[in-house]
Amino acid sequence: MSQHHVLRAGPETCHWGFFDAGLQPVLTVKSGDTVTMDCVSGGPDILPEGGNFDILPDHLAIHRGLEQRLGAHILTGPIAVEGAEPGDVLEIQILSIDPRQNWGYTRIRPLSGTLPEDFPIRRIWHTAIDRQRGIATVPWGAEIELSPFFGVMGVAPPPAYGAVTSIVPREFGGNMDLKELVAGTTLYLPVWAPGALFSAGDGHGVQGDGEVCVTALETCPAPRPRRTTSRWASTRISTTQPKPHCAR
Repeated sequence: MSQHHVLRAGPETCHWGFFDAGLQPVLTVKSGDTVTMDCVSGGPDILPEGGNFDILPDHLAIHRGLEQRLGAHILTGPIAVEGAEPGDVLEIQILSIDPRQNWGYTRIRPLSGTLPEDFPIRRIWHTAIDRQRGIATVPWGAEIELSPFFGVMGVAPPPAYGAVTSIVPREFGGNMDLKELVAGTTLYLPVWAPGALFSAGDGHGVQGDGEVCVTALETCPAPRPRRTTSRWASTRISTTQPKPHCAR
């Protein structure tokens, strides 16, 4: 019989900026189990000052107690799946994703994004999130319907890689930023290390086709995925249903 697990975010259950097959799992589950994962997003520089925005205590604790390495994303995990071995495929069914806080942030900076020369400034702005209505309200008043997903979901890379940045997506998944990976979709990732060692983070309240300005509406959500291990002939595929994408 499958079980449900809850994994809270904190310095002991997160890693910041990297994937590594050498990380010890913070939770071990069986194929078919469900897990509610708490996640946070962003370093100390993105926290709002004043206003009616709630800052999560676990977000502050991670800033105080966790060292950032290689990349920018705070990831919850890794979660080991019993019996998963290299050559298997990990099936992640995303059952729900709910915002945990009442705000998100967006950032622009020079020489970045789709129009790198057009915005020669650095700016961070905060957007109010109405969790009951499922609506984000940007500072100038426009309302946007939320469509939350995780920018980063991945398993451990091949052990020979060592620690690799969370910024560059590769054959193990990672920073794919696919807005289609919402609740109700399924992600398949090849397993490269025993236990698969799944991690997730970089929560987005809503995003267009890519992070055109450098970020989406970054926020702190809690997903509920189900993990199933299966054996498959082709192990270099990462795809969603119903719209397929390849993670390179």
